[in-house]
Amino acid sequence: MPTIFTRIIAGEIPGEFCWKDDICVAFADINPITPGHVLLVPRREVENYWDAPTAELQHLTKVAQIIGRAQRQAFGSERSCLSIAGFDVPHLHLHLIPANSMEDIKFAHAQPATAEEIAAAMQKLRQAIAAQGHAREAGARA
Repeated sequence: MPTIFTRIIAGEIPGEFCWKDDICVAFADINPITPGHVLLVPRREVENYWDAPTAELQHLTKVAQIIGRAQRQAFGSERSCLSIAGFDVPHLHLHLIPANSMEDIKFAHAQPATAEEIAAAMQKLRQAIAAQGHAREAGARA
């Protein structure tokens, strides 16, 4: 049975994307810890990072760097924090969270955001990604 992430990637469930390429996508977390919190997900279903092919994991890390730089630019955050937890959905995903302190990365602070808040945050993030020279990857919306 496909994961919820596979269904978002396929367009069966709406998602607000800031990155799409042949290997992975990044979309807004609907319960962000901070504005601009995204999930970076491989298109291929794999449950754990240690089961992912090395080249795929390397690509995810490269994209995480691009998005992290864009998050700092778009949201004025001191850091972009990366976390791989994986307890909630059995499909590898990296949390990328704009943060100014350790308090900003506590999952207990996650709260639902409105569609308008998510759309505005992803628009800012797509613009910052495009400004780094990745307009094609940042231009996809679903």
